[in-house]
Amino acid sequence: MRKRRTAIRDRHAEAALFGRRVIFSLVVVVAVFGVLLVNMYQLQVVDFQTFQTRSNDNRIKVVPLAPNRGIIYDRHGRILAENRPVLSLELIPERVPNLEQTLADLTELLGLTTEDLERFERNRLRERRFEQVILLDQLSEQQAATFAARQHEYPGISIEARLVRHYPYGEALTHALGYVAKINQRDAERLKAKGVAANYAATRTIGKLGVEGYYEEQLHGTVGYQQVEVDIHGRQLRTLAVEPPIPGQDLVLEIDVELQQAAQEILAGNRGSLILMDPRDGAILAMVSQPSYDPNWFAQGITVAQYQSLLNSRHSPLLNRATQGGYPPASTIKPHLGIVGLEEGIVTADTRIWDPGWYQIKGVNHRYRDWLSWGHGWVDINTAIIESCDTYYYDLALKLGVDTISEHMTQYGFGERTGIDIGEESAAVMPSRGWKRARFNQPWYAGETVSIGIGQSYWTVTPMQLAVSTAVLANRGKRPVPRLLRAIQDGGIELPAVVEERLPVQLKNPEHWEIALDAMQGVVTSIKSSSRRAFSDTPYTSAGKTGTAQVKSIGQDEEYDAEAIDERFRDNAMYIGFAPVEAPEVVVVVAAENVIGGGSSVAAPMARQLLDAYFKADEVVANAP
Repeated sequence: MRKRRTAIRDRHAEAALFGRRVIFSLVVVVAVFGVLLVNMYQLQVVDFQTFQTRSNDNRIKVVPLAPNRGIIYDRHGRILAENRPVLSLELIPERVPNLEQTLADLTELLGLTTEDLERFERNRLRERRFEQVILLDQLSEQQAATFAARQHEYPGISIEARLVRHYPYGEALTHALGYVAKINQRDAERLKAKGVAANYAATRTIGKLGVEGYYEEQLHGTVGYQQVEVDIHGRQLRTLAVEPPIPGQDLVLEIDVELQQAAQEILAGNRGSLILMDPRDGAILAMVSQPSYDPNWFAQGITVAQYQSLLNSRHSPLLNRATQGGYPPASTIKPHLGIVGLEEGIVTADTRIWDPGWYQIKGVNHRYRDWLSWGHGWVDINTAIIESCDTYYYDLALKLGVDTISEHMTQYGFGERTGIDIGEESAAVMPSRGWKRARFNQPWYAGETVSIGIGQSYWTVTPMQLAVSTAVLANRGKRPVPRLLRAIQDGGIELPAVVEERLPVQLKNPEHWEIALDAMQGVVTSIKSSSRRAFSDTPYTSAGKTGTAQVKSIGQDEEYDAEAIDERFRDNAMYIGFAPVEAPEVVVVVAAENVIGGGSSVAAPMARQLLDAYFKADEVVANAP
């Protein structure tokens, strides 16, 4: 058998194949390195800033710093609202070995309540384990000292200091100042909608009512920030930079706290309102609404029991009676209506009617009684105001008509908000035919017009509206916008508040002012006036008008007996006035609810006391060195 020959290797072919493989491998390696280089360029050059920011976000945490809220002062520099440091007991859950046992021990040591523990549990569930949670807010000195002595036994728990709002005069100024309280969901949504939520990042409370709410933007200030380095769990390691917050602006109010306290004492024991206002520029010197409540309850964290006591009280302490209370104006509007009658030519200064003690619409059997059952005899406008003759005004109102009355009274500010610088204000009701049709879908009746003549029926006013309308009389037409703000203090500079006015009341005959004002002065000086005794021997001149507002209808043959009926059905006592007559400096308004007595026996003496306090304080200021 023939033997096969062994094949000789083709070295050239192998070399070519090897070369092609080497080149391919080299291309692959170069391509891979090219991709890596491109990616490195993209990461370290093109996207450097983006990843640097993301890295810093993981490493650096921006912590907001709350600004100090602005201080509120009265017109003489006395503090009405301030920020006080308080101590709170706070713990970091992850650093407490046995949380349940620790809480039990602290309950025994510091007297924690069930409400304290429930509040802590709610707060703890909202925070991460390594963040501080308030266990007990506003430690007493004894609690702080007790815990400090044994703090070493409780790792992860410490006493921290912070500022809370404090109102040194308590309930005396609640309805003027308002209060701050914790930011709730509604507040958060409103701040977000306004685009200012970031400015409240570190703030726990916000102005809710009164001056605190109205001037929230000025009082709050601007949030600050500090940059801190944190670990992967978010724990702070060190502070890198700080941008301090800008404190809120301080406010100076027109309120005189001594007059405010005097007004509160005068009204003590009664529901109602007292107002003292400068008619020249609308400055509110005192504004009291009773009953009141302590605003520190809200600022420092109101309890459920406290809040329920306010909500369920039949005396409605949450209502600001000065700007939201709706009262029948009663006879306090007789000077205004008298001017309307003069302007419309229905009466003159010499027009007289006979008052037998009642008034009757032709063709109607019902008699509208005068407060003086045997009547005032022949009455002109001067006598009608001084003696508060109802019959005169029954007749005048019916001749004027409700729409004419409504048109004129709107010029004095009735039926609309006065514009005072707090948000809690009612427009009350200035009725007309159109108003009743829109409200009740019913026609207007002549008998209702008769009642309008003495400030009853559907007509309601707020004490602040009465103050403005009285200022219009005292100013002979000028209508100021009431205000609590006197000035804003910003960096040592005092910026005065803007003094506003509404369109003045212009009369066809300016002498009509004098007719009404002379009669108002007669209310406090004439021997025929039941208010004369309240203002006897005053060292200043004044003018005013009383009113007794009927709360419950009295039948034709019934007699009113204040002591025999339920308190809530007793009359309201009203008074408006100003002083001195020659150059009015101050307007006073009194509204006392459900009292035994009327405007002359209850409200007028209250007004006298407040005016005495004003002129005494004014004399002290004038004689100060």
